[in-house]
Amino acid sequence: MKTLLAAVAALGLATPVLAALPVGANAPDFATQASLAGKPFAFRLSQALRKGPVVLYFFPAAFTSGCTVEAHEFAEATDAFNKLGATVIGISADDIATLNKFSVSECRNKFAVASASPAVIKAYDVKLPVIAKSNRTSFVIAPDGKIIYAYSALGPAGHVSGTMEAVKAWAAAHPKR
Repeated sequence: MKTLLAAVAALGLATPVLAALPVGANAPDFATQASLAGKPFAFRLSQALRKGPVVLYFFPAAFTSGCTVEAHEFAEATDAFNKLGATVIGISADDIATLNKFSVSECRNKFAVASASPAVIKAYDVKLPVIAKSNRTSFVIAPDGKIIYAYSALGPAGHVSGTMEAVKAWAAAHPKR
């Protein structure tokens, strides 16, 4: 694992100062309602990690301009993430009814979005000051539950490219998975 973390850091993918949980931390497990193609389902992080790495990206609110751009970018990249064995899931404080619509129109039926409880937002330390929404932070979590990449930025730029590079580095280090 230390070798992988060193490789990610060498690629310039080190965690920015604003990222909540640092690279190497254990990702808190959680269960919540999620939606894919407008259909709700139960999501549990530990179950998703059994299939491979998880790109877990927190976003402030569905149907806002930055979150819509970010969803479109992740939708375009989802097939490439899947080929590398990774699962993409967006997560926000929105209710499941809103996320059902967002998963169809903005996620383009490509990846799931989930509803983050205040406890999940707190566990990942991604709460926006004053309001009960998350900031924009993307994590890549290895199947062992360790965070191998974290990136926080107000705008959507860099979230897809950074997570993709981290997943590629992980896949290169685990070619026989």
